[in-house]
This record gives sequence, C-alpha cells and structure tokens, in this order.
Amino acid sequence: MRNFFRFRGGEVGEKSYLCSNVPIQSLPIMAQQSRFDFRIDPQQVDFTLRATLPSLLSAILNAAGLDAHNRGFGVDAINAGNRSWVLSRMAVEIDRRPEQYTDYRLLTWISDYGRVLSTRNFTLTDAAGTEFGRAVTQWAMIDLSTRSAVDLSWVGREHADAVVAVEPPAERPRKIRAVEPERSVAHRVVYSDIDFNRHVNTIRYVETMVDCLPVEWATSERPVRIDIHFLRECRYGQTLTIGWRLCEEEPSALFEIAADDGPAAVRASFCWK
Repeated sequence: MRNFFRFRGGEVGEKSYLCSNVPIQSLPIMAQQSRFDFRIDPQQVDFTLRATLPSLLSAILNAAGLDAHNRGFGVDAINAGNRSWVLSRMAVEIDRRPEQYTDYRLLTWISDYGRVLSTRNFTLTDAAGTEFGRAVTQWAMIDLSTRSAVDLSWVGREHADAVVAVEPPAERPRKIRAVEPERSVAHRVVYSDIDFNRHVNTIRYVETMVDCLPVEWATSERPVRIDIHFLRECRYGQTLTIGWRLCEEEPSALFEIAADDGPAAVRASFCWK
C-alpha cells in the first residue's frame, strides 16, 4: 500500500476559528488557507475515549460549509438561486484518532474549480504541530428543482480569489468498482437521516458503514484511508440495502449502498495500514 502519511504546508492566515460544534469567530481570509480550531468533545468519542471516525469526518465537512459561507458561496447564498452544494467524492486519511478533550487545528482550502467539480482539501494537526489526518473532497452543485448538476464555471470566475496555490495533501478520491457483497442489511431512511438537501446526510452513511465493521476494526489505532463515491441521491422513505465484504488480510472493507433495490447509490472503501 502507498505510504500516504506526509505533510504539505501552505501559508496560513492570521485569523482563525474556534469550533466546538459552533464557531466563535468566523472571518474569511481570501487566497489563503482557512483555519478552524476544534476540540474532541465527549459525545464525539467511543469507549476507547478517542474520536470516532464519523466525528472526524463531520468536523471536516462542517469546516467546508463554514469556509464556503464565510467566502460568500455557501449554501445560504446559492440557495437563493435554487441551487446547492453536494459532495461527490471524498478521500480521508486518519493516522490516529485523537483522545477526548484534544485540541486540534483544521486547515481547509480550494485548489481548483472545474466545470463539474470543485476540489477542497483539508489537513488536521494537533497542538504540537503534528499532522494526523488529511482529506481531499470533490463537490458538485445541483439545481434543486431538477436535482441535476449545473456548470460551476461561474463560481470559478466570481470567486477565483478563493483558490489557494497549494496542492492536495493526499491522493485524490480513488475509483471504486462494483462490489459483490458477502453480507447486507436493510435500513429505511427516516427523518434523522436527512440533511438540508433533503437527501441522506454523508455522516449517516459513514455511521451506517462503520456500524457494519467488526468493532475491533472500528476502534483500531492503525492508520486508515476512507474513499467514498456518491453516485445517486437517497431520499426520505426509501429502503437502503447496505452491502459489504471484508478482507481480513489487509484489512479492508468495501461497501455498496442502493435504494429500493435500484442501482448503486454509494460505494466506499476502508483500508487500514
């Protein structure tokens, strides 16, 4: 497996954000990486007293939303044009899960815009300055009436000063081929699964998949890489089939989620080093 534990730095602005679910300060720094300071709260840990994988991914996505809002192209702004951001692909590398009450710094920046996807990056660093995680995400914008993707070119033109000349800190999300599951469970989509886009929230998918893993894997202290590819929306009232297969040797897990016995809606891989 590729060695993905490395750091690529960039200029950090002087303004910062303190986050424990709610930001205390929210001032954008244009053309620089944005910094958010987080703490691992008790509700974010498991019985090992370390942050769960879903809680770390949640912090990453919260920082994405806050930074987009601060820069003027968050969902609150683009909803006025009946549009919204949706996550298309995600790759996350976690070297270790921080302990309860650990303070850490999250940097985020946009490295490029395309016609269909925008790339947003993240690094997670502890108080001693040691990087323990990184992520590369790719986002699309949809029309909320048609639920189809729209051209992002206008965002790139109007917000070109939001692009930071720092390369992604990890390999971009990997393609995940069709999965032949060995096991599966069903889950009916309920109110608490739905986000502001009226489809299943990313973290609910992650929590559901983590719940399918052996508990020894979910609580492992080994470095892990997670790749997720969102293919279709899943909506309220649908019945999801979560299928997965495990490889004990690596170890790794492959997931495929479908709604109402339709084609794959989500594919994901978890790979421990």
